Amino acid sequence: MLNLSIFNKFDFKIKPVGINFLLKKPEGVERLQKNLALCEMFKEAQEAERPFYTDFENHTCGGGPGSLGLSATKTASWTAVLPVIHSGRLGIKYKIFKHPVANRRTLLATPKLGENSVKYVLFSPFDKILLDPDVLLITARPRQAEIILRAYSYTTGAIWEPKTTSIVGCAWLVAYPYLTGNLNYTITGLGFGMIARELWPEGLMLVSIPYDLLPMITQNLQDMEWVLPSYQGGRENHITFEEAIFEELYSEIEE
Repeated sequence: MLNLSIFNKFDFKIKPVGINFLLKKPEGVERLQKNLALCEMFKEAQEAERPFYTDFENHTCGGGPGSLGLSATKTASWTAVLPVIHSGRLGIKYKIFKHPVANRRTLLATPKLGENSVKYVLFSPFDKILLDPDVLLITARPRQAEIILRAYSYTTGAIWEPKTTSIVGCAWLVAYPYLTGNLNYTITGLGFGMIARELWPEGLMLVSIPYDLLPMITQNLQDMEWVLPSYQGGRENHITFEEAIFEELYSEIEE
């Protein structure tokens, strides 16, 4: 198991969540005894005392199963309207898009795990993570997120390039980082479903880290300075510090 204890140093008010995509039921874990949208499952796991798993029947919104590769079944009530959803008509009814083609384009761009490639999704609150997460979802204040993003680029110079759309924001937080290996983030108050369901207050950062970036980011968090010298003492301190740095750099230049 990866040692993720460095994240405890942030003292997050909302617990991070480990997410795993599985073909077999996780042993010793109970199925979620309610039906929710995928974005609501994120919050459910943040507040849970123990891990839980979900399957297709737990989902009340098509965006979750569609992006996670869960196959449709006849027993979920909303599956009857899947043709309407895929046609782009649903976004018109919700007043999100002007024309079905706009809705279709967004759906086409949505990242998706291969169809029927996932049967169960394991959600683990951070203090009860059972497996190395396929995706670690963190809810943070912007300054906390800045430290995580800086750890992402500390050794690689990686560009901070968030990806999302007005709908199906859940897919961009779980399927996209898993499929691409890129860290992703968004801000609460942007996504349609998350706003409508009143999940979080505005202005928090939702940061998703795929499994293959976790070793690098955890190591960088241990190695780097979290609070930079320029962030301490205000503007005047930064200017003084900057002048000293340039004087040092100029001295290194051969005349």
